[in-house]
Amino acid sequence: MLSGGIYTSLFGRYTVMRLFLAIDLPESVAESVASVQELLGDAGSLRFTDPEQAHVTLKFLGETPANRVPEIEDAVEDAIDAADVGPFDATVGGLGVFPSLDYIRVIWTGVQDGAAEMTRLHEALERETTALGFDGESHEFTPHVTLARMEDARGKDRVRKVVEGEAPRIGMFRVRDVQLKKSELRSGGPVYETVSRFSL
Repeated sequence: MLSGGIYTSLFGRYTVMRLFLAIDLPESVAESVASVQELLGDAGSLRFTDPEQAHVTLKFLGETPANRVPEIEDAVEDAIDAADVGPFDATVGGLGVFPSLDYIRVIWTGVQDGAAEMTRLHEALERETTALGFDGESHEFTPHVTLARMEDARGKDRVRKVVEGEAPRIGMFRVRDVQLKKSELRSGGPVYETVSRFSL
């Protein structure tokens, strides 16, 4: 967990923070993520995520007053205890889309090994954070890493062909913690910063 001094700095700078809970992919996997993004081509409709910021979102909290961070941290610690998940290996690979191949909004690579552990963490985090008044998820949890967002139909046929025809293996990594992160929306895309880290 970060020190109180850093929290004081965060509170001073941000009255409201856009928060989410996630598992970061290590830097060693970033090159593989970038290679898979290259398979999708350069369709003008695609907005790619930064490979070096690749992560699996476990729970999106949204715009949150900074002074709620301590109670969120307590809830996350309770959730990790309840999930009873220790450090585990995860593999990432394959391709998928949301919501469907007929209407593509998000292109992602999925969690294969380790999906069950991430789902248990998600479910525990969901219980604890909804008890604090955060909105519950409206769809089934699918552990994934977002590769790109599709803003219009340009290049849809190419994307569909790649998703249906390719099954890339991104890599394996050891999951040792969950992070509370904040997102700053900038002109070049979102920038993420870790607020707190919770060991499994």
